[in-house]
Amino acid sequence: MADVLYTGPIPALQVGRGHNQTSALTGMRAGRDMTTIHHSHRPNPCCLCWCCCCSCSWNEEERRRQRRRKRISQETKMELILNYEVCTKPSAEEIRLWSQSFDKLMRNPAGRNVFREFLQTEYSEENMLFWLACEDLKQEINKNDIKEKACLIYEDYISILSPKEVSLDSRVREVINRKMQDPTSHTFEDAQLQIYTLMHRDSYPRFLSSNIYKSLVHGVSRTSSES
Repeated sequence: MADVLYTGPIPALQVGRGHNQTSALTGMRAGRDMTTIHHSHRPNPCCLCWCCCCSCSWNEEERRRQRRRKRISQETKMELILNYEVCTKPSAEEIRLWSQSFDKLMRNPAGRNVFREFLQTEYSEENMLFWLACEDLKQEINKNDIKEKACLIYEDYISILSPKEVSLDSRVREVINRKMQDPTSHTFEDAQLQIYTLMHRDSYPRFLSSNIYKSLVHGVSRTSSES
């Protein structure tokens, strides 16, 4: 018996299923088309900006770079303080005056270098470095640079976490902490004076009786007698 082809109407269930599938596919295609149209009007996003506004993230990144460059520049300037000061060879008269007055010693670049060499032997060179950093800060006039240098000085010589922390009393530390909210070129003035006094009373007398100073005096005296 030959197969009979069914040519009657499609069952309602199949019609409904097919219709729903067709509608769903049509809806999906329409959604994709709308999405394509929507994206075609948006600017091309860049790798730095999730909101598709290239300028905002680029500017923020550039500001970070500028801050890093400025900080490195300030740190480089502070590192220069670690080097001995450039000066001429002291005369016999200058060396003699160093024994008469601590002020005369500290006002003379060669005197500061020799005294600093002595402080190294006593593991207290940070006192001279702090004093020099404060003197450098006083010469600064740019407000932003003052803030940067003040922060570096605080981190290097005031912070209790720093290996180069100088010895200051609690009163002076409280003053510094208040002034650091808006630092100026004179923020560390009280601390500088305290460290200056410490070097004067404690280290200076030992410096005058040290081999470093005696050798210098002897060398100059011998040179003078030979000439």
